[in-house]
Amino acid sequence: MKKAVKGIARETLDFILEVSKSTYPNEFAGLLQTRDDIITDVLILPGTESGKVSATLQLFMMPNMSSVGSVHSHPSSVIHPSHADLRLFSKTGNHHIIVGHPYGKNNWKCFNAKGEEIRIDVLDVEIEDDEIL
Repeated sequence: MKKAVKGIARETLDFILEVSKSTYPNEFAGLLQTRDDIITDVLILPGTESGKVSATLQLFMMPNMSSVGSVHSHPSSVIHPSHADLRLFSKTGNHHIIVGHPYGKNNWKCFNAKGEEIRIDVLDVEIEDDEIL
Protein backbone atom coordinates (compact mmCIF):
# COMPACT_ATOMS: atom_id res chain seq x y z
CA MET A 1 0.00 0.00 0.00
CA LYS A 2 1.37 3.40 -0.98
CA LYS A 3 1.49 5.99 1.76
CA ALA A 4 -0.54 9.17 1.22
CA VAL A 5 1.43 12.42 1.29
CA LYS A 6 -0.26 15.77 1.97
CA GLY A 7 2.77 17.82 0.94
CA ILE A 8 6.30 18.83 1.86
CA ALA A 9 7.26 21.15 4.71
CA ARG A 10 8.70 24.43 3.42
CA GLU A 11 11.62 24.04 5.85
CA THR A 12 12.41 20.61 4.36
CA LEU A 13 12.29 21.92 0.79
CA ASP A 14 14.56 24.83 1.77
CA PHE A 15 17.01 22.31 3.30
CA ILE A 16 16.98 20.23 0.09
CA LEU A 17 17.66 23.31 -2.06
CA GLU A 18 20.49 24.50 0.21
CA VAL A 19 22.17 21.08 0.36
CA SER A 20 21.90 20.81 -3.42
CA LYS A 21 23.58 24.22 -3.81
CA SER A 22 26.34 23.29 -1.38
CA THR A 23 27.18 20.01 -3.16
CA TYR A 24 27.15 21.58 -6.66
CA PRO A 25 28.62 20.61 -9.12
CA ASN A 26 28.06 17.14 -7.64
CA GLU A 27 24.68 15.54 -7.14
CA PHE A 28 23.03 15.26 -3.74
CA ALA A 29 20.77 12.31 -2.84
CA GLY A 30 18.66 11.17 0.08
CA LEU A 31 15.45 9.43 1.06
CA LEU A 32 12.23 11.18 2.09
CA GLN A 33 10.36 10.46 5.29
CA THR A 34 7.07 11.78 6.63
CA ARG A 35 5.48 12.80 9.90
CA ASP A 36 1.70 13.06 9.91
CA ASP A 37 1.73 12.42 6.12
CA ILE A 38 3.91 15.49 5.42
CA ILE A 39 7.44 15.13 4.04
CA THR A 40 9.57 16.55 6.85
CA ASP A 41 12.82 14.59 6.85
CA VAL A 42 15.65 13.73 4.50
CA LEU A 43 17.60 10.62 5.39
CA ILE A 44 21.16 10.64 4.11
CA LEU A 45 22.46 7.08 3.98
CA PRO A 46 26.03 6.21 4.95
CA GLY A 47 28.17 5.40 1.93
CA THR A 48 26.20 7.54 -0.53
CA GLU A 49 28.49 8.33 -3.46
CA SER A 50 28.14 11.69 -5.13
CA GLY A 51 29.60 12.73 -8.47
CA LYS A 52 29.03 15.22 -11.27
CA VAL A 53 26.71 12.93 -13.23
CA SER A 54 25.16 10.74 -10.55
CA ALA A 55 24.66 10.01 -6.88
CA THR A 56 24.41 6.42 -5.70
CA LEU A 57 22.43 5.56 -2.60
CA GLN A 58 23.58 2.47 -0.73
CA LEU A 59 20.08 1.15 -0.01
CA PHE A 60 21.47 -1.80 1.93
CA MET A 61 22.62 0.77 4.53
CA MET A 62 19.05 1.91 5.20
CA PRO A 63 18.08 1.35 8.82
CA ASN A 64 14.87 -0.50 9.64
CA MET A 65 12.57 2.37 8.63
CA SER A 66 10.50 3.25 5.63
CA SER A 67 10.70 6.05 3.11
CA VAL A 68 8.02 7.60 0.92
CA GLY A 69 10.51 8.29 -1.85
CA SER A 70 13.78 9.89 -2.75
CA VAL A 71 15.30 13.26 -3.45
CA HIS A 72 18.29 14.18 -5.57
CA SER A 73 19.73 17.08 -7.48
CA HIS A 74 20.50 17.45 -11.17
CA PRO A 75 23.43 19.86 -11.60
CA SER A 76 22.60 19.93 -15.34
CA SER A 77 19.34 21.85 -14.65
CA VAL A 78 17.30 19.11 -16.38
CA ILE A 79 14.41 18.34 -14.02
CA HIS A 80 13.30 15.04 -15.52
CA PRO A 81 14.07 11.49 -14.33
CA SER A 82 16.71 9.46 -16.14
CA HIS A 83 16.51 5.68 -16.63
CA ALA A 84 18.74 5.25 -13.57
CA ASP A 85 16.38 7.52 -11.59
CA LEU A 86 13.41 5.34 -12.57
CA ARG A 87 15.22 2.22 -11.29
CA LEU A 88 15.74 3.97 -7.93
CA PHE A 89 12.15 5.24 -7.87
CA SER A 90 10.82 1.69 -8.18
CA LYS A 91 12.64 0.70 -4.97
CA THR A 92 12.07 3.63 -2.63
CA GLY A 93 8.44 4.82 -2.58
CA ASN A 94 6.10 6.90 -4.70
CA HIS A 95 7.26 10.51 -4.17
CA HIS A 96 10.54 11.49 -5.80
CA ILE A 97 11.82 15.03 -5.84
CA ILE A 98 14.38 16.23 -8.37
CA VAL A 99 15.89 19.68 -7.90
CA GLY A 100 17.78 21.38 -10.72
CA HIS A 101 20.50 23.99 -10.88
CA PRO A 102 20.35 26.89 -9.86
CA TYR A 103 18.28 25.37 -7.02
CA GLY A 104 15.75 28.16 -6.62
CA LYS A 105 12.28 27.78 -5.16
CA ASN A 106 10.87 26.96 -8.62
CA ASN A 107 13.64 24.57 -9.69
CA TRP A 108 12.11 21.32 -8.46
CA LYS A 109 9.46 18.77 -9.38
CA CYS A 110 7.98 15.68 -7.80
CA PHE A 111 7.44 12.41 -9.68
CA ASN A 112 5.72 9.13 -8.86
CA ALA A 113 7.46 5.75 -9.09
CA LYS A 114 6.67 5.58 -12.83
CA GLY A 115 8.36 8.94 -13.48
CA GLU A 116 5.13 10.85 -14.02
CA GLU A 117 5.08 14.37 -12.63
CA ILE A 118 2.82 14.78 -9.61
CA ARG A 119 1.90 17.88 -7.66
CA ILE A 120 2.64 18.20 -3.98
CA ASP A 121 1.97 21.30 -1.93
CA VAL A 122 4.62 23.19 0.00
CA LEU A 123 3.23 23.56 3.51
CA ASP A 124 4.06 26.05 6.23
CA VAL A 125 4.20 23.69 9.19
CA GLU A 126 6.34 23.65 12.29
CA ILE A 127 8.66 20.68 12.46
CA GLU A 128 9.29 19.53 16.00
CA ASP A 129 12.52 17.75 16.77
CA ASP A 130 12.07 14.26 18.13
CA GLU A 131 13.53 13.78 21.56
CA ILE A 132 16.40 11.34 21.75
CA LEU A 133 16.60 9.61 25.09
